[in-house]
Amino acid sequence: MSMRRSARVQTQPVTEKELPNGLVAEAAAPPSKKRGRKTKATEDIASTAIAQDGISADTDAAKAAMPPPPTTPNKRRKVAKVETTVPPITPTPSAIGMMTSNSVLRPGYSTGDIDDATPPPPDRPAEPHHTNAALVTPGGTQHLPVYSNFEDTPSKPGVRPTTTTGCLLDQACAHLIKVDAKLKPVIDKHHCRIFSPDGLAESIDPFRSLASGIISQQVSGAAAKSIKQKFVGLFEPDECPAGFPPPGVVAETTITRLREAGLSQRKAEYIQGLAQRFANGELTVEMLTNGSDEEVMEKLVAVRGLGRWSVEMFMCFGLKRMDVFSTGDLGVQRGMAAFVGRDVAKLKAKGGKWKYMSEKDMLEISKKFSPYRSLFMWYMWRIEDVEVDAMQDA
Repeated sequence: MSMRRSARVQTQPVTEKELPNGLVAEAAAPPSKKRGRKTKATEDIASTAIAQDGISADTDAAKAAMPPPPTTPNKRRKVAKVETTVPPITPTPSAIGMMTSNSVLRPGYSTGDIDDATPPPPDRPAEPHHTNAALVTPGGTQHLPVYSNFEDTPSKPGVRPTTTTGCLLDQACAHLIKVDAKLKPVIDKHHCRIFSPDGLAESIDPFRSLASGIISQQVSGAAAKSIKQKFVGLFEPDECPAGFPPPGVVAETTITRLREAGLSQRKAEYIQGLAQRFANGELTVEMLTNGSDEEVMEKLVAVRGLGRWSVEMFMCFGLKRMDVFSTGDLGVQRGMAAFVGRDVAKLKAKGGKWKYMSEKDMLEISKKFSPYRSLFMWYMWRIEDVEVDAMQDA
């Protein structure tokens, strides 16, 4: 009996092995590729399945009976949110074109187009702290600064100004060069038509200019022009005798109707609010003409939608006031930094509102160019080749 058993053992496949208790077990299967670590629950499930099929069951069959191991979903790597500070809007002179650009409608009527060739009126007094442009009332009547307005100058009470529209630019340029001769090359190279006799001869419709400035906020020049055309198209021709709807008509137009021109809800509200102030007399051509720089600024910044920069640009290039200076314009900051010899390329990477020069430094440097800081600012744009063609006929 033992001999037959020995023979049987010898004839068994090499894949089996006799255990001490006489049972036959499978030989160890060849090592397989290393698999991922199983959880305890997975191992219990596998053990139960093998026990049910018997110890001698085929290895492949046992594996087939096993449920697939649970898979761990791939977790997305959390990327830390980097808080980015939105850079301040860099106002450029190109937006000023919308404030001062209108269309010529009839002979002798200049609506503020910077390339308007309306013949200049007779030479008249000019004063840096007064409006030197002829303004247009909502009814289309030109309102010229009268001589009596200049009997006492704001800067020197009791002294009649000797500057006129014919020589204002020459005197202003001479003053800038006298303060700092380094400005002479840029002044000789670039003629500032805005404050020239031709520029001062232009008539400006204040409501039209300010409304156009609101339309142009945060949109491209092409988009602003398209919206402005659609805005005018909302009204009947007989409602716009000067080519632009007067404040009284706009004030009575609903926000829904104004938005049909492509205006946002907020811009439509801004323009309607501006129109209401002109219609009810809070804003008048007389005040814009004869008021002090401080009074005009105070009245206009109180209007929703008109920030300080917008008002500064309107006072400089719409009203032709000569001693307005904007510290918040990055183009002016950059030009001034280059003017005093700072490395603009290195300063460009600096963050913050005062990227190129602090407000304090800008005010200190520009103070000596008063009362012609508007012209000084224009040349600061030119120093760094900021595009200003939209403001003048180059």
